[in-house]
Amino acid sequence: MPEVTVAPGDTATTGLTVRNDSDIVEAYSLEVVGDCAPWTTVEPARVSLYPGTSETVTIRLTPPRSPEVRAGEMPLGVRVLPAEHPESVKVHETTVHVGEFHELHTELVPRRRRGWLRGRYRLAVRNQGNTPVEVGFTAGQAGEELAFAFSPAERKLEPGESAEIGLRVRTGKPVWFGAPVVWPFTVDTAETGDQEEPRRDESAVRVPLDAEFVQIPIFPRWLLVVLAALLALLLAWFTLVRPAVRSAAREAATEAVQPRPTPAGEQGAAGQTPGTGTGTGTGTGAGAGAGSDTAPGGQGTGAPSGSGDGTSADDGTSIGGGRQSSETIDVQTSGGETKTGTYRVPEGSVFGVTDIVVANFQGDEGLLTITFGDRKVTTIALETFRNQDYHWVTPIKIPENDTVTVEVTCEKPGTPASGRQAQGCHEVLNVSGVLSRITQ
Repeated sequence: MPEVTVAPGDTATTGLTVRNDSDIVEAYSLEVVGDCAPWTTVEPARVSLYPGTSETVTIRLTPPRSPEVRAGEMPLGVRVLPAEHPESVKVHETTVHVGEFHELHTELVPRRRRGWLRGRYRLAVRNQGNTPVEVGFTAGQAGEELAFAFSPAERKLEPGESAEIGLRVRTGKPVWFGAPVVWPFTVDTAETGDQEEPRRDESAVRVPLDAEFVQIPIFPRWLLVVLAALLALLLAWFTLVRPAVRSAAREAATEAVQPRPTPAGEQGAAGQTPGTGTGTGTGTGAGAGAGSDTAPGGQGTGAPSGSGDGTSADDGTSIGGGRQSSETIDVQTSGGETKTGTYRVPEGSVFGVTDIVVANFQGDEGLLTITFGDRKVTTIALETFRNQDYHWVTPIKIPENDTVTVEVTCEKPGTPASGRQAQGCHEVLNVSGVLSRITQ
């Protein structure tokens, strides 16, 4: 058989002559063997010949246009099997030259990307041809606003092999305000390397892929609207609300310092109001000038029960003017243990607590309980906070020798700013208020 040249997707034929050199009528079965068998047929596949006669059969080759049929030389064999003398089987061989074809499938994902300055895309490439190719990638834009980078810039693909290429798109200038800017661009894939002969198949012409990069502004439009609204509110406050508030405050202060008129029925015999004699007591005891023990002129003789700027206590003692005080309780606990930290109010003093701040700066896990004397203030889980604060308008008073107690149960130490997990839990409580002295 002569050699055959065939292009993938086309059909080529060749012939094979079978001759009966025996002295009987013989039937011959013909079968294609080898790598070409899946896409090669013999017509007819069986012939019967009289002695001394011959017949030529047609061998038809139809290789598919697929990367599975590699370009190059492939052996072709046809086995001729006599029905009466099977021991005389013969295989006739020849060479088939399969032509090259080039076909690249490309896909860009996504086709549209949003970002402030840069965007990332994925380019999927598959070699659908029947010969290895070296592939390069290019991107283009009408202007020069975008910069492109492929990773890798080139790639060799075997027939049927796929690869994924990264594409980074970057702009040179940010968009600070306004509407998003759309930058269209194209991505093309081309074979690189030396080509010994011109390309014969034009069916693999590639169309560049269209894509877009949408550059969004740093400050969106709605933020400008919010800033304008806030500015309008500030102007309204300073021009309208604030003067009205100040005027109302001045009116309230003026009304508070004006003397109240005394009803006529409450005037005393000498024209004085009850309890407003010349006594000097300022306490909360019996009013001066009350009852029948008043001196002439309405002067009171009752003594006040408290004096000075302090407040009276139930046992006859008074609390003198206090000073702001702040104490810190530091508790360090190993995992699985419970420890307490305390602050004791000094003797002869009362601590009026107005603020506490708890710090769990490591992010520990466990329980923390705060107690003022015998009063439990709160119990909180450590994992629910990093910094927690409590404030009271009316101070919580802790008498002398009582304690502020912090009890910490460490279940799992956290991780501080160093990045390494701590060996134990570490909590800090800061308690602030007014520390006042007790006077008899």
